[in-house]
Amino acid sequence: MQFVEEIVVDEFLPTVRSLLAAELRERGLTQSEVAEVLGISQSAVSKYAHGDVATNDRIVGDERVEALVGELADGLADGDVTPVQALIEIEVLIRTLETGGDLLAQLHEDAVPELADHGSSFRVHDPENDLRTSERVLSSLRRGLRILENASGFAGLIPAVGSNLVACTPDAEDVDDVAGVPGRIFDVKGKATVPADPEFGVSEHVATVLLAARNHGADASAAINIRYDPDLLAEMTESGHVIAEFDESSDIASSIGAAIEDEPAATVLYQTGGMGIEPLIYVLGPDAESVADTVRSLI
Repeated sequence: MQFVEEIVVDEFLPTVRSLLAAELRERGLTQSEVAEVLGISQSAVSKYAHGDVATNDRIVGDERVEALVGELADGLADGDVTPVQALIEIEVLIRTLETGGDLLAQLHEDAVPELADHGSSFRVHDPENDLRTSERVLSSLRRGLRILENASGFAGLIPAVGSNLVACTPDAEDVDDVAGVPGRIFDVKGKATVPADPEFGVSEHVATVLLAARNHGADASAAINIRYDPDLLAEMTESGHVIAEFDESSDIASSIGAAIEDEPAATVLYQTGGMGIEPLIYVLGPDAESVADTVRSLI
């Protein structure tokens, strides 16, 4: 009898730690610094560096593992990602890889062939519980924010009221199901500043726009507001986005509903302002990273 947790401990974690240790050393961290970041001893880092720790080739070769290790190495080396945030993102990936038919489930079935009799729908863990769903949203949002922070020129797209990148759970009903940046993202001396880690229930305005769009059929789980500029709208139209205008001076939900009825495939909403209302553009997307990538393409 072998549990999937044993595979995680005996094969997945040593492999990921080995990859992370190597990546961090390549980015200039000392052996002592790598040990502190990964929460392991210097002797363990030395073993990883000299290949004295066995790694699993199938885990090493998985594109998702490779991508996450590179991303976390960049963030940990730059100080943009804390060890706790890295731990959460690795945990989310582990739960994804444990689902029926995926990498860890396959390794588990190899170790316990009888599990294959349960078919492809077999799930060792339920990845859809509320905690893991929320962590996936926050993880995606953190990645999107890093894209924007590292995008030279993003500060120039931030409106006077500030920007907020938000993302919601699959069954979001109200603003408490939408995560965003507390206090919004502001332009501070030409640099985009994210004042705090994302949380649920901290964005009212952009969250309301996202929820209204979803309630009227928009296929979106994330959104951001940027400054209004007709040239930006033209650029997004040329790149394939569908644009729809709404009137924010009236009831937002009804106005967005009417806009989406006219343009069901809309991925960009905008309003041209009014008395005391700044004109804004709202970019919608399937996740925070996609929205951030769209914004980055405008710079």
